[in-house]
Amino acid sequence: MFRTCDITGLKVDLRAERLIQLNAVMAVVSLLVGVIAALLLVLTRWQVVHLLPVEWYYRILTLHGLNALIFWIIFFEVAGLYFGSTVVLNSRMSSPKFGWLAFILMVLGFLLVNYTILTGSADVLMTSYAPLQASPIYYLGIILFAVGALIGVFLFFANLLIARKERTYGDSLPLFTFGLVAAAIIATLTLATGAIIYIPTLLWSLGIIKSIDAGVYKLVWWGLGHSSQQINVTAMIAVWYLGAFLTVGGASINEKVSRFAFVFYVIGINVASAHHLLVDPGPSPAWKVFNTSYIMYIAVLASMIHAFAVPSAVESAQRRRGFTKGLFDWLKNAPWGNPAFSAVFLSIIIFGFIGGVTGVVNGMEQTNIIVHNTLSIPGHFKGTVVGGTTLAFMGATYYLIPLIFRKKIAFFGLAKAQPWVFGLGIAVLAVSMYILGAFGVPRRHYDITFSGGPFTYTFNPAVDFFWVLFAIGGITAVIGALMWILIVVFSVFLGQPVRGPQDMQLQIASPPPPAKEHHGFEAPGTLTLTLLFMGVFLVFLLLNWGWLAAMWEVK
Repeated sequence: MFRTCDITGLKVDLRAERLIQLNAVMAVVSLLVGVIAALLLVLTRWQVVHLLPVEWYYRILTLHGLNALIFWIIFFEVAGLYFGSTVVLNSRMSSPKFGWLAFILMVLGFLLVNYTILTGSADVLMTSYAPLQASPIYYLGIILFAVGALIGVFLFFANLLIARKERTYGDSLPLFTFGLVAAAIIATLTLATGAIIYIPTLLWSLGIIKSIDAGVYKLVWWGLGHSSQQINVTAMIAVWYLGAFLTVGGASINEKVSRFAFVFYVIGINVASAHHLLVDPGPSPAWKVFNTSYIMYIAVLASMIHAFAVPSAVESAQRRRGFTKGLFDWLKNAPWGNPAFSAVFLSIIIFGFIGGVTGVVNGMEQTNIIVHNTLSIPGHFKGTVVGGTTLAFMGATYYLIPLIFRKKIAFFGLAKAQPWVFGLGIAVLAVSMYILGAFGVPRRHYDITFSGGPFTYTFNPAVDFFWVLFAIGGITAVIGALMWILIVVFSVFLGQPVRGPQDMQLQIASPPPPAKEHHGFEAPGTLTLTLLFMGVFLVFLLLNWGWLAAMWEVK
């Protein structure tokens, strides 16, 4: 049932290892589908090429959304849940049979959903708003995938109970696993919300229920659609802490505060779903303001804590190794040649400066009106789910390949460049999309020239420049993603085996020397970067309030 890892010395349940491997492989397959779809969308929305016909544009948009935002990330997260509750805790899998059931249901759901989309039976976009109606097979596929993922989450909790009962770890959960607990709690609420709305929608598509109220559908669906991205954010930050530990031996300088920040996520992060409803007439103004300000600030505070805690963990470890000159000697001498480290650090920067800043603006009732249903919204997604979560998960695989698949990383030189290519592409794509949205470019419209329409509209000439940046960023990001997929597939299926520590291309960092007594801040460089971020955030926020005032003139 077990093997002893030659690298870490931990016991690895072979049944859990197989499930981790299979879910990770399906994650890569899902991402490949999503990346191909992304390239087609970039070449269609860029008016110079305008590749796809209108019906295939919306079909591929549905395909991209579900594979890139749902299937790829949740398959990877289930693999991460099994890893964090068995391998990391030196424990066993609670029920491999249910693990296989979860995997089969998820794969079956993945196949059914993609089949219905590609055959034209589900041209409803990822949101599938009623009264748009897809084939019953589409809704069945979503339900099967969600049920499988929910079983995987329950297995995670069962694994934790076994590890606790058998005392396979210390007095408290490792911070990485604790973060996964928060993600799993959010996932339980999210997937349950999906069942609440998709089961009656399935019955509606079968003709058993006569109608679905469009307002109720949208309200409940976003408890799944947006909250699923909050699972990703929480899991991403858990990976940040893991990456800091593996690459430089960094640990949070105050674990209690980091744990409280994860608890704040559980309490307040799902209310961010409300920003999709801020122009709807159904919810009251009081509900909108409450959800998008007072409660949402709990999650914003948690994000700010993590944004300081992870880089400061790196800085503290680096300073204890002797990199103490000035504010940023620790950063200059960081292991930038380690793709796991560069992926995590770039993920933090992109998520914070692009995804986080724009997310607060999008999520406030007042400023949301500026960008609602424009290209700015998916631009924000690119900064969070792609530049943040996907890049962090990519970085984690550079350790999972040798530790779980026991293979060396193929094309290691290419691997060093991959996070930079992908990160740069996503950053340019996200920023250009957000600016295009600020100029009023619609979010989902197939043709911004409105050719053949009953009206015409001419955008600011600056839009043409940002469309070029959009294309450059999108194509660069696709190249970076395909580089990662090539590295992973070749490594897993054709790579050389790892037989011991001598075969590890990325060493697991040893603990840094004990801290010496000193006066002043523990991490002055991180404090400086955090203050810089706050300055950028305040400037961007004030600009948006200024733009809002210009839109709503009072005479």
